[in-house]
Amino acid sequence: MDCLFCKIVAGDVPAEVLHTTERTVAFRDVDPQAPTHVLVVPREHFANAAELAAGDPEASAELVRTAAAVAAAEGHPDDYRLVLNTGAGAGQTVFHTHLHVLAGRELAWPPG
Repeated sequence: MDCLFCKIVAGDVPAEVLHTTERTVAFRDVDPQAPTHVLVVPREHFANAAELAAGDPEASAELVRTAAAVAAAEGHPDDYRLVLNTGAGAGQTVFHTHLHVLAGRELAWPPG
């Protein structure tokens, strides 16, 4: 499989890994959109959030738990945004489920 995030999980592509669990890996986004911009991915490959929820619901919950731990470790335990893009039309560019953790600045609504 030629998936960038699978390669990061495997350690074949370098990334600034901040947190790992049995099911997840969290690393800094290479194109940050906020002072804190971290991606949380499941270790197992699922193309999008819906596939992950159907295939491993516990990993879906673990993504959110990992995101909360990362936000707290980065100094933002109470104010952060979580974003899951599903499909190219919604802005997904890497088709391995990934949860964006954004914090450290005022985040406008609606996004995008």
